[in-house]
Amino acid sequence: MEDTIYAPSSAIGGAIAVVRISGADAYKTKELLDRDPTQRPRKLVHALLRQDGEIIDDCMAVCFPAPGSYTGEHMMELNVHGGMQTVQRVLGALSSLGFRPAECGEFTKRAFLNGKMDLSAAEAVMDVINADAEQSLKSALAQLQGSVKREIASVEELLMDALSCIDAAIDYPDEAEADTLEALPESLTTAIARVDAMIALARRGRVLRDGLKVAIVGRPNVGKSSLMNVLLGSDRAIVTASAGTTRDVIDEKLCMDGVPVRLIDTAGIREASDEAERIGVDRAREALKGADVVCLVLNAAEPLAEQDETLLQETEGSTRVVVLNKSDLPQKCDYTDAAIRVSAKTGEGLSELQKAILELAAPERADGTTITNERHIRALEFARAALWDANTADELDCAATDVKNALHHLGSITGTDVDAAVIDRIFERFCVGK
Repeated sequence: MEDTIYAPSSAIGGAIAVVRISGADAYKTKELLDRDPTQRPRKLVHALLRQDGEIIDDCMAVCFPAPGSYTGEHMMELNVHGGMQTVQRVLGALSSLGFRPAECGEFTKRAFLNGKMDLSAAEAVMDVINADAEQSLKSALAQLQGSVKREIASVEELLMDALSCIDAAIDYPDEAEADTLEALPESLTTAIARVDAMIALARRGRVLRDGLKVAIVGRPNVGKSSLMNVLLGSDRAIVTASAGTTRDVIDEKLCMDGVPVRLIDTAGIREASDEAERIGVDRAREALKGADVVCLVLNAAEPLAEQDETLLQETEGSTRVVVLNKSDLPQKCDYTDAAIRVSAKTGEGLSELQKAILELAAPERADGTTITNERHIRALEFARAALWDANTADELDCAATDVKNALHHLGSITGTDVDAAVIDRIFERFCVGK
């Protein structure tokens, strides 16, 4: 991290572009300015930006002394006009000072390596940027503020106490207190329960980051596309009276009560009449398998068909909502189990349908500690397996090894015990300038 780096941290092409500089020589940027922002740290200074005596831009500049900056290094930021030519000339001027372009995620990587944030908070930076629903943003902000680190640290503290007891009993068996060893299973059981609770929340919390996948399935002409259009509030899917109009999977995003949802409209599932429809039906079945929630749509104005019965059996083991569409027409459907009655034509029942979907698969709240990162979920599952082994180990040294393995997996979440290769993979997914 000896190099001084630079990159735009905002989109180019708008009214203003923000260019970041970080590193030991960041203050050399003042050589390009007619006023010295280092004389007034953390305050915007109006200055002309020049290179070789030629004015490049009329800008605002601010400096952030180390260690009180985002990266923990000396930083400067230039607020320049956002046109492509202006930004490119500013970047060229920074290069002339001996600085190099930042790699993807390098600013946040430096913040992590300099102890400004833990790894889970660093990963939350992109989640904040990419959040496209209120609950997603709340969850990402909580993680950015250290909610995950605090939860992991509390479990780590419990395991460190247990490990110290085990090590003492191994090293000084004659002096080990009986009550200390008797309390060990309870400590491990408590740790397992807390990790299990995080995993259980994570399986629902994942939707805050990736979106809740909701597949609308059913036989042809039950109103799947009409239902999707009314939920989206736009005519995204083509609707006709002819069966088999939808030939492919249509995937659109929307927000339900602050939760991001990926709504997937599928081809009507039946015996296909041609190759194109067969491919559409196959894709519909794949969407059904990968969905968090399946909305099985039946036509409330018609008796149950054989295809309906088949789909009811196929989706029985799924997280499912049965939807009786066309409730505005005379009712003829003889389906008697729990179902949501809706009308894609009048909008009746849509709020009840959205509520049912969210109750099945979305987290109840996003202002606490909710794990949303798949890497974190895998680490928790490995930690849980190690703790289970420790709790059932016959020998103390085996239990100690298992507890250390659990601590390693927990540490990989916050970055206290993680390989450099993993760190590189995490930050290479960031955009440049973050």
